Amino acid sequence: MSKLSRHAAIRDAITSHPVQNQDELRRLLFKRGHRVTQATLSRDIHELGLVKTGEGYQFPSSEDDSNAAWLPSVERLIREFVYDVKIAQNTVVVKTSAGSAQPVAAALDAEGWPEVVGTVGGDDTIFVVTPSNKDAEKLQSRIKELIA
Repeated sequence: MSKLSRHAAIRDAITSHPVQNQDELRRLLFKRGHRVTQATLSRDIHELGLVKTGEGYQFPSSEDDSNAAWLPSVERLIREFVYDVKIAQNTVVVKTSAGSAQPVAAALDAEGWPEVVGTVGGDDTIFVVTPSNKDAEKLQSRIKELIA
């Protein structure tokens, strides 16, 4: 199963009930069909930004209730999952690997870049609306630099 699927399972496990330690989390993931090593689980915990509290693993508090707290950086998501970016007037079309468009779109929305008015993410394609054609060109350049 993919890393995105595993991360989703971790988010679900953490939010559904308290998870006190990595072994407990590993067992919960196993029940959900994910066999992971301790090293992989440690990386996942770090990548998701989980913090260990007296009540178990949790996502850090956020000023707003958006999903931004669990998202990896937009730069990292773009480097890992985006393979092409094209412009159609003030819309940037971003191509990702299968199943990766929605997390990348959410990260782009959460980033607050002035070139991004909003996104629509499907399975492997994201439409990013920009304020102008010039902003679309800026965004395309920004994304291309990250995937180069």
